[in-house]
Amino acid sequence: MSDAETLSVYAAKAAEYAKLTSGEEASPSLLRFISALPQGARTLDIGCGPGFAAGAMAAAGMEAEAWDPVPEMVAMAAEREGVTAREATYSDLDDENVYDGIWCNFSMLHTPLTAWPDQFASIARALKPGGLMHFGTKLGVGEKRDGIGRLYSYMTESALTALLGQTGFTVEYLRTGEEKGLDGKLASFIVIQARTLA
Repeated sequence: MSDAETLSVYAAKAAEYAKLTSGEEASPSLLRFISALPQGARTLDIGCGPGFAAGAMAAAGMEAEAWDPVPEMVAMAAEREGVTAREATYSDLDDENVYDGIWCNFSMLHTPLTAWPDQFASIARALKPGGLMHFGTKLGVGEKRDGIGRLYSYMTESALTALLGQTGFTVEYLRTGEEKGLDGKLASFIVIQARTLA
């Protein structure tokens, strides 16, 4: 994510966003992700925001890394015990076969759709064989800004699952629903957990 306006919104609303996502440590999707990984797994929370997911992974005994392009978010994530946080984006992911799990929860949607295939391919490479990715995004078509200035990229369920198949993933869990975001608007979403080939 490198859109300056989006980054500035998150920087200005970091505390508000942290409050909005408080309690997410107990979300069913995160608990499922953690329980599906091996003991002491190495994990990456990319686009971590205030770091609730990475914090939960660390609390579960995992080696948790947290990346975000917004310094204010990185600072909050770094305060969570056991979490190694750094300022970084999807473009910095060039590792191979190092992570047991990568958590991408509503962060890739702030990057251009043209970048998604390469970003998913980078995630697949960075995961160990049989590694698990969690991915959350809003459903829709095209790219546009929301009411508070954030740039969003939208994809349909069928297009997303097809892209995951093309980039080396097998979907093992999928859930859709609606919820309010930082802009206060109700939006349709999808969360997927998918594995690379063992």
